[in-house]
Amino acid sequence: MDVTIYHNPKCGTSRNTLAMLRKAGIEPKVIEYLKTPPTSERIVELIAMMGTSARDLIRRKGAPFDELDLGDPKWTDDQLIEFMIEHPILINRPIVVAGDNAKLCRPCEVLLELIPGLGIGQFTKEDGEQVIGEKGARADSK
Repeated sequence: MDVTIYHNPKCGTSRNTLAMLRKAGIEPKVIEYLKTPPTSERIVELIAMMGTSARDLIRRKGAPFDELDLGDPKWTDDQLIEFMIEHPILINRPIVVAGDNAKLCRPCEVLLELIPGLGIGQFTKEDGEQVIGEKGARADSK
């Protein structure tokens, strides 16, 4: 299966997701989207693959979200996509594409929903939070 990650190496969640993929033996195509932003057509494709809206994909923290007042419901999906093209930092991350499916892997555990049966063994995030325990069970499952 071909796997692509839209990655920001400065983002802990993105680094954790990439580490999970690699621990599973998957070397994804890594697109540092701040250096190589996706086209508006690709963003539309990703949104369709995720079954979400542009508003759900937009990063709300900090600039330029607040400065552009993007929380205002007056903005259409097409307008929000244009803002993401102009300011790629507005694209929430990481987005992982596996085959014909994609998910915003925020938190990184969402990757386990995108690629069921991902055999990574024990995994702990950078911050020390355990995702998968010694016995291979998700740490959040009871």
